[in-house]
Amino acid sequence: QRNCDAVHPGYGFLSENADFARKVEAAGLKWVGPKPETIDALGDKVKARSVAMACGVPVVPGTDGPIDQLADAQEFCNAHGFPVIIKAAMGGGGRGMRVVRSAEELDSAFERARSEALSAFGDGTVFIERFLDRPKHIEVQLLGDGSGSVIHLYERDCSVQRRHQKVIEIAPAPALDVAVRDAILADAVKIAEHVNYRNAGTAEFLVDTRGHYFIEINPRIQVEHTVTEEITGLDLVSLQLHIAAGWTLPDLHISQERIQIRGFAIQCRVTTEDPSQGFQPDIGKIEVYRSPGGNGVRLDGGSGFTGSIITPHYDSMLVKITCSGATFEKARRRMLASLVEFRISGVKTNMWFLQRLLSNDTFIGGACWTTFIDDSPELFTVTKFRNRAAKLLTYLGDLVVNGCRIQGQVSTPAADLQEPTIPALLDAQGQAVSVAAAPPPGWRDVLLKSGPAAFAQAVRQHPGVLIMDTTWRDAHQSLLATRLRTHDMERIAPTTAHAMANAFALEMWGGATFDVAMRFLHEDPWDRLDRLRALVPNIPFQMLLRGANAVGYTSYPDNVVFEFCKQARQHGVDVFRVFDSLNYVENLKLGIDAVRAANGVIEATVCYTGDVSNPAKHPKYTLEYYLDLVDELVALDIHILGIKDMAGLLKPRAARLLVGAIRERHPTLPIHVHTHDTAGAGVAAMVACAEAGADIIDLAIDSMSGVTSQPCMGAFVAAVEGSDLDTGIAAEAIAALNSYWEQTRLLYSCFDPGVKAADTSVYTHEMPGGQYTNLLFQAQSLGLGSRWNDVKAAYTEANRICGDLVKVTPSSKVVGDFAQFMVSNHLTGDEVVARAATLSFPKSVVEFFQGFLGQPVGGFPEALRAAIIRDEPRIEGRPGASLQPFDFDQLRRDLEDKWGPGSIRDVDLLSAALYPAVFDEFQAMRQKY
Repeated sequence: QRNCDAVHPGYGFLSENADFARKVEAAGLKWVGPKPETIDALGDKVKARSVAMACGVPVVPGTDGPIDQLADAQEFCNAHGFPVIIKAAMGGGGRGMRVVRSAEELDSAFERARSEALSAFGDGTVFIERFLDRPKHIEVQLLGDGSGSVIHLYERDCSVQRRHQKVIEIAPAPALDVAVRDAILADAVKIAEHVNYRNAGTAEFLVDTRGHYFIEINPRIQVEHTVTEEITGLDLVSLQLHIAAGWTLPDLHISQERIQIRGFAIQCRVTTEDPSQGFQPDIGKIEVYRSPGGNGVRLDGGSGFTGSIITPHYDSMLVKITCSGATFEKARRRMLASLVEFRISGVKTNMWFLQRLLSNDTFIGGACWTTFIDDSPELFTVTKFRNRAAKLLTYLGDLVVNGCRIQGQVSTPAADLQEPTIPALLDAQGQAVSVAAAPPPGWRDVLLKSGPAAFAQAVRQHPGVLIMDTTWRDAHQSLLATRLRTHDMERIAPTTAHAMANAFALEMWGGATFDVAMRFLHEDPWDRLDRLRALVPNIPFQMLLRGANAVGYTSYPDNVVFEFCKQARQHGVDVFRVFDSLNYVENLKLGIDAVRAANGVIEATVCYTGDVSNPAKHPKYTLEYYLDLVDELVALDIHILGIKDMAGLLKPRAARLLVGAIRERHPTLPIHVHTHDTAGAGVAAMVACAEAGADIIDLAIDSMSGVTSQPCMGAFVAAVEGSDLDTGIAAEAIAALNSYWEQTRLLYSCFDPGVKAADTSVYTHEMPGGQYTNLLFQAQSLGLGSRWNDVKAAYTEANRICGDLVKVTPSSKVVGDFAQFMVSNHLTGDEVVARAATLSFPKSVVEFFQGFLGQPVGGFPEALRAAIIRDEPRIEGRPGASLQPFDFDQLRRDLEDKWGPGSIRDVDLLSAALYPAVFDEFQAMRQKY
């Protein structure tokens, strides 16, 4: 009807269908393939076997003909033994094949093979052969003209296959004995001549140490014909068309003598299959498709191009790559280079698996066998390709169109920002210090040499006051909503390692920085720890550990906290500041035990609130309360005592009273004090602490200090310089670092809520420094910016009706959420208490009153508690004590099912256990960009 002259069936199933070939010829068309009767004779494996035996060509011992009864199969196996292979008589492509290694397997394997053959080919007959272990699969390309002339175009090694489907093909076979090759080629031609073969076909053999065995002839062109074309220089499809048009081999000037091999060729089939998931086909849209090219690289393409949609309804092969070279090694290297050059994104492919195959020593030696892939599990170790260029372009495109979407910005970033300049560091003689050289020894060297207990005592015996620099954690958490990137810390890290070599520690991890890194910065907190640890080997790293809450906002099973501390220690944390937001000793004890098990330095911490110098105004948190609490912690065999003044409430007089009393009672205990400078009295308070016997003081680099951050490092160092309290840190070194952080803070001005000066109202509302900044931003985001004073007043009221809490994350979040709830709903404290039974409170408030954070000092206000939690369960005692151990193995299985085998590290399990939703969003972001 369309005036066609011929039909070329390709290499699909119709190419081996004799009835279809007859109908084509009956319609007056040329059939580009063997004669229908030849397809009948050779397309059936049993008939082809009979032809081979008639020609004297060796075959694998097998049944005399097709069988469909289990009894016949059992008879053959009894005579020839196991293993055997059951094959579909009318099949190909691996369908209807089963290897049977014992009599017990025969029954079920026979039925499965018959059923599969019937479904795939419409014929359930099978035959059985002796199975050869580790044979090579060699096939010979044949060409006949139907007039008596038959030639071979040499052999191909198709041994690299999976479930009888070829994966890589090589021509000629790189490690085949010459005598065996000649015998195989001669036998292939003998069979083709016997049936007066017409057109292209392939004779297939198995080769083992005992010889070669004919298995079948494929009466069609094959997928891998390209490698033969590359080594012979002949166009097989063109020759097929000429022969179908009536040309003979002599007409085409082709004879066996004129066929010469030129080097080697390898073909790889690039498919949208995921080898790590059992070669499961993938579907989707191809977002990037960039193919290789050049001399010796041939591409036979299909459905692969940018924008194409890969569906489950068609073959998964995208393209065939054929690479040739003068030697097998040159062809192999060219193929590897081509696969590396290939870029496909949007769907999974098997290219990483092909690269592993091509790089395997067995493949390089040409010694692969037919089950090599199944026998080599190391091939399935996933190689990750990050596709960085495409992901970066996608990210930049999103940034250009949608702008920066990192939450927490209070203004638009300036347009003329520059990357900060790294300052020069000078030694005492005014010579430039090479920060690329190894830094001088520091306190971490003492810790690594002596262990935590001896380290703590060395700190206590040190004559001056030691500094902990909070710039890398609490300072930017308090001033810039915790948005400081790892990149900006990395750039100054080598200089810091030299300038702060005498520092007690750098606080750089834990607390809010953990989840914010993933949630807002799209960074991995564990990577931050690893990268900074490598750059600062001499100064201890300190992290903030929320006791039984780890770095989260709720309680976790005990094994999560223990595993977290173990991994943190292994990745570089040295000192663990263990605190509890309610000073609840049972929660503290769990954290202390976990740090001890990890061999970290235990800094058990008392959270400070109230005013010990004014017990009449603050009767709950008296000096006696704190001393009793310290006694309980010391009894737990801690290394260092921390005093954590989150709101900056520790006035100079109170500092002398508290630190002096602790020092008198515990003269050998190292004391470490932390405060915030919200009220502006921080430097004076820290000097008072040092004079009263504190060993370590928390400070921040000048331009990152003050207001809600820590007191100014430069001011404190100058205040004690030359005295018995001298810090050993040079003012010039601080000034050099400060020049960097002055510039860096400008980069983050869009996250700075604009707290410009001290606020002594903190002595009333007692809001922690970091929370002060965050609440101000949240109030502005919720349209309550003009009511900031109302928020502070509500915070005071919320704290009062909760029973006057120790306010540290996460208890401070409870009070903050409560305060915003009151302001948004125009409620006073008394109105909340009166209407508590009918109000819908924030989740954090309800969970606090249930007991999810532990037990507050003095207990809960029970009447309000009952009204808020109503029928919700109460938790008495330590919340985590009743939790079942966390199943990390199941979590790994779940995450690898979602993100890919081998993609989840031990530390990723902890991130997901602590913050499941945040980790999921982080992984999705990382995978996309």
